[in-house]
Amino acid sequence: MASVLVVEDDGTIGDVVASSLRSHGYAVELARTGAAALEAARGRGFDLVLLDLGLPDLDGVEVCRRLRQHLPAAVIVMLTARRAEMDVVVGLDAGADDYLTKPVRLHELLARIRAHLRRAGPPAAPSVVQLGDLSLDVGGRRVLVQGRELALRSKEFDLLARLAREPDTAVSRETLMADVWDEHWHGPTRTLDVHVASLRRRIASCGGARVPRITTLRGHGYRLEHPDRTPGDAAAEGRSGAPG
Repeated sequence: MASVLVVEDDGTIGDVVASSLRSHGYAVELARTGAAALEAARGRGFDLVLLDLGLPDLDGVEVCRRLRQHLPAAVIVMLTARRAEMDVVVGLDAGADDYLTKPVRLHELLARIRAHLRRAGPPAAPSVVQLGDLSLDVGGRRVLVQGRELALRSKEFDLLARLAREPDTAVSRETLMADVWDEHWHGPTRTLDVHVASLRRRIASCGGARVPRITTLRGHGYRLEHPDRTPGDAAAEGRSGAPG
């Protein structure tokens, strides 16, 4: 799960952006001031920072410069009402990777975040993911269940690999469509449901093996359930979404 630091002094905007990011599976920390952002950056690492330049206590460009020192590997995206080219250049020179001018459209913001995190790449992502008796070889594009290969179509494999990247984590329909198909996909999202149904059938054909289960989260998306979760974990997650 990618972690995002949102630095925004406007309470309404900050809450909306943070809530949207959490609904798409990101771990989010919200800072209202530049000082709070720098304190958060000293306490933990973040994969991406959304930084409003118009902060009440510190100059946003200076905050960007200092955040870059604390978080050398993080992606920093500036959110700014400043439209002058020189303001943008100064921000980029201070260490930002990208910028968006306010008002920000959430769909565009989420697409930019996904694109940046894809380019940055997941840290030390395993090439083989083990989920009970199911072994997913990402590099070899093979799925084995108790040593026997499970034949999947190309998009079925991509869908399983995307869900397996974050087992037991809710993944929205929009995120799955963008990551498995294309962020500019304009066709029916019903294709996702068809592929999920087919993938479920193929996994279920493995009989009594300990294999993951795809749970439907109505109004949101899907979650891949790890077969080795404890009963307590299962009960807790069952309260957060409807089973498929």
